[in-house]
Amino acid sequence: MKTRDPYFDNAKYLAILLVAVGHAWTPLREDSRTASALYLFVYTFHMPAFILVAGYFSRSFTGRPDQLRRLITGVLVPFLVFDTAYVLFKRWGDNDPDYPISLLDPYYVTWFLIALFIWRLTAPVWKIIRHPLPVALAVAALAAVSPHLGNDLNIQRVLQFLPFFVVGLLMRREHFTRMRRRDVRLASVPLALCALATAYWAVPRMEAGWTYRTYSAQEFGQEWWVGVVMSLALFGCGLVLTVCFLSWVPDRRVWFTVLGAGTVYGYLLHGFVAKGSRWWDWYEADWVGSPAGLVAVTLIGAVVISVLCTPPVRRAFRFLVEPSMGWAFRQGDRDGVPGDRHPAGARGS
Repeated sequence: MKTRDPYFDNAKYLAILLVAVGHAWTPLREDSRTASALYLFVYTFHMPAFILVAGYFSRSFTGRPDQLRRLITGVLVPFLVFDTAYVLFKRWGDNDPDYPISLLDPYYVTWFLIALFIWRLTAPVWKIIRHPLPVALAVAALAAVSPHLGNDLNIQRVLQFLPFFVVGLLMRREHFTRMRRRDVRLASVPLALCALATAYWAVPRMEAGWTYRTYSAQEFGQEWWVGVVMSLALFGCGLVLTVCFLSWVPDRRVWFTVLGAGTVYGYLLHGFVAKGSRWWDWYEADWVGSPAGLVAVTLIGAVVISVLCTPPVRRAFRFLVEPSMGWAFRQGDRDGVPGDRHPAGARGS
């Protein structure tokens, strides 16, 4: 087995940390412009960064039997398990016993798994066409102006986030090394501060839902051409801030490197805490709405996601997140062949 690259484990942990903190800020947005600005700022790049890294680790995917087996056991099966589990949790926790189980309508965080499944299956196509990124951008822009696509498999997100996956497919390890150059890191500071100030300005002027990539322009009540502009603008902003983020990721082993191997666990499990906290009125406490409350909620979100990425949690839930399904495959497919397999690929994304 290849040695893990600590840079990518660090990047995945820090990205999933931002995902969890963003979810923790969600109930605070209505009463706090600061929380809303931080939320908009983080949502501009945290999933793009995650998706770009997932694309990078999909470069060697060709559809070999062993790769398909890992894709099924590490992505598709966990999607089926956790999508069902989240709906059952909603029925119980939100007192909504009739909420339907529909695998075509991914619930909450499970959208990323089905999106990754689709993106990775299409990876060989993006590697053979002549201009993959312009084509992916065109697909994303068309999705942003197509209100009739429907909600099956959260297809809007699959298509609108696609360019970041394609960028990852096109990258090499030296590109990440170049991001960490001193001049890039220094330039990232004023860029990030400018983006944060812009987010604060944009809070009362822009619908944060644009960053979710879930709807078309028409569904926001806008003209179709706004969807094209927003699609390209969000891609540009997301890519620039992703570079800023990745430029500061440590490239050596640090205390949280080990947690980067368990990000898929933290991602799938923290949603139960995030949803439960809203259904059970944890945010109704008076102190939560204060500036100190924002800091406390941020720290709680960071601690929860960190714990859920630890090795003991991974061991406890491995049977659900990384099930051993040798019984489901023919002998030749179970054996597989050696390949460019990095444990930080699909399962850790």
